Amino acid sequence: LSGSLMSLYSEGELGRVAVRGCVQFSLRYHPAKKELQVHVLRCRELAEAKKQRSDPYIKTYLLPDKSNRSKRKTAVRKRSLDPVFNETLKYKLEKKELQGRTLNLSVWHHDSLGRNLFLGEVEVALGTWDWANTRPEWFNLQPRMPIPSDGLASRGSLNLALKFIPAGSEGEGMPPTGELHIWVKDAQSLVPLQSGTVDAFVQCYVLPDDSKASRQKTRVVKRSLNPLFNHTMVYDGFQAKDLAEACAEFTLWHHEAFSKRQLGGIRLSLGTGEEQEEGPQLLGVSPGHSPGLTGALSAGSSYGLPVGWMDSTAEEQGVWKQLLQQPGRWVEALLPLRTN
Repeated sequence: LSGSLMSLYSEGELGRVAVRGCVQFSLRYHPAKKELQVHVLRCRELAEAKKQRSDPYIKTYLLPDKSNRSKRKTAVRKRSLDPVFNETLKYKLEKKELQGRTLNLSVWHHDSLGRNLFLGEVEVALGTWDWANTRPEWFNLQPRMPIPSDGLASRGSLNLALKFIPAGSEGEGMPPTGELHIWVKDAQSLVPLQSGTVDAFVQCYVLPDDSKASRQKTRVVKRSLNPLFNHTMVYDGFQAKDLAEACAEFTLWHHEAFSKRQLGGIRLSLGTGEEQEEGPQLLGVSPGHSPGLTGALSAGSSYGLPVGWMDSTAEEQGVWKQLLQQPGRWVEALLPLRTN
């Protein structure tokens, strides 16, 4: 029985104790060192794992990264319900990468046979933490909360701008057909799937055209939770009435050596529709549209045909309406990357 059995992401526990007590720690971000410093001072009135004693230590993770490289631990303090640690646990990362992170700090009783017992935990959302506050604070220990594998509604935001240029609007018959210009600027506060960072790229289709000719991609930006793409795309052959039937789908992916995994996406269209009862499946107008978002189908339509991808949120619809109402002008948008 290894200690890892009782780690943050384990299901079972070999014995339980009633959680009580509190922990004192401070948070500081050191800009010069690009380092998050968790200064763990002490605990008070911990639960007894054995007869009137516990051998406590403290463990931290930067969620959603639940891997060993996110784990930090203090030394064990023997035979104490009011242990003093006075240790600093450190994480090397850019300050902007803290936006989507949660500090999970848990207290454990160390057992020589590896049957470590959970004594309580605290979680701090770092995106809303006041970094001017570097004083030690007391936090009441809480019972263990189940950590979903992927229960997030959004994994960050995509920052882009769009412009529709009608045919002939620039004089001398130019452009010969209407053009949709898309400027993918950057993504912000990405939440990684597992590891501490993302090798990100954005892929775009203008549906109902889900062919390879419709697919455009940005470059891959490695090891960043705030990747800067600064990539422009142009789609031609449009009239304004075509855009009313179309949907610009953007998906953000984590690039791996032999595969890719999707973090989320957005769909810009006028479509709403009511949800149908079909379960999750790939959305698109043909089996060939495999890269799309997945989720509950919406009974929207395009050119009179029922489609599943006209499911834009109110915020996404607002951007598309503004695009149609302001031809020749850039429409700026910062939208959440939804996971459904």
